[in-house]
Formats: sequence, C-alpha cells, structure tokens
Amino acid sequence: MKIPVALCSVLVSILCAQSACAAPVSSQMKTILVLGDSLSGGFGLKPSEAYPALLANKLRAAGLNFQVTNASQTGGTTEGGLERLPGHLKRKIDIFILELGINDAFRGVPVDQIQNNLQQMIDKVKARNPNVHVLIAGMQLPNFAADDYVSAFGKIFAELAAKNGGALVPYLLEDVAGDPSLNLPDGIHPNADGQKILAKNVWRVLEPIASKTAAEPSSHVR
Repeated sequence: MKIPVALCSVLVSILCAQSACAAPVSSQMKTILVLGDSLSGGFGLKPSEAYPALLANKLRAAGLNFQVTNASQTGGTTEGGLERLPGHLKRKIDIFILELGINDAFRGVPVDQIQNNLQQMIDKVKARNPNVHVLIAGMQLPNFAADDYVSAFGKIFAELAAKNGGALVPYLLEDVAGDPSLNLPDGIHPNADGQKILAKNVWRVLEPIASKTAAEPSSHVR
C-alpha cells in the first residue's frame, strides 16, 4: 500500500506525547502505564487535556486509587516503544495500556514486525509484573485502499488481546476520526473535545478492570 508523500509526512507525526512525571507511589496505590504515541500524548494540547489525564480524573471520581503515567511520545513507533519501555519497568505496573502501531503502518512496516514488537512489549511487562492487566487500544488505517495490508493491520490488536488474555478497545478513535469538529486543523489529531471521547472509549473497557485491580493485593516488581 502506498500513501502520498505529503499526507504521509503529516501522518507520521501522529504520535505526540509528553511523559508525565511520576510521583512516589505508595504501596496501596495501584499504577497504570500508558505507552503510546501522539494520540495518547495529546498532540497540540495541554497534558491535562489528553485522555490519560482524563482517565486519571475518572478514576479519582470513582474512588479508585491509581497513579497514571503517560509514557507516550511524538512519532512513537513499536520499535521506539521497545527502546523506551525498560525505563518504566523498574516500578510496578498494575495496568498496562498499549497504544502503538499506527505510525509503523504509515511507514509501511510489515504487519508481522509490528505485531511482534507489540508482543515483545507485553512479554517484557508481564515478566516483571506477572499479575498485570493488559489493555490494548486498537487502531485502523484510513481506507486508502482495501488491500491486504490494511486488513491485516486492523486484525493485529484483537489477536494480541486474545493471545494475551488482555482487554481490547476495538478502535480508539471511534466517533472521532473524520469529524472536523473533534480534530485539530490537521484532520488527524483529536482536539480537546475529541480527547474526551477517546477517554470515554477507553473508560468503558478500563473501568471494570480498574475496579477489579483496586481490590487485588498489591504486587511487587520482580
């Protein structure tokens, strides 16, 4: 699948995120690590407007004691995620939200390689946190052409969730993608209102997991 160069240059920037500074975590506080790209980082917005910060607000309102660390990065790829992940494995992770892969697809990285990189990240997190709950944010390619690559990419996330006993957000950008009123002028990145919908999309899946996790005994990093 070939994507016009001009459009590709815009799309490759689709992963912007600012890592949240992690405060000391008490033994009673559970933790969520979000590893993603600019969709999770809130490209062009304040960190407080990105959906991970909005999830932290929802958790607090629900009386659930969690620290959310947003370890997302501009232009993030699965290869880059593998390189950045070790720095976050020194502390326990109770819930791992993984949102990467779309930038790889825009660059034409083979689907098998994307899936393998995502699996390696899950394996590394599980190796240090055996009781971690994994939540995978699914993505879809714009329908430039209904070819084999587009179809194969769209199946990655459900397959990973099934293989790893994880939870799946079928499509992170549901009800946001393609709506000018919910995106920045680039037509790619959600604006503040769009991020609120992303938070709702993730919260529907996260809420029961967080409630269950909050009731579990605290674990330690291996």
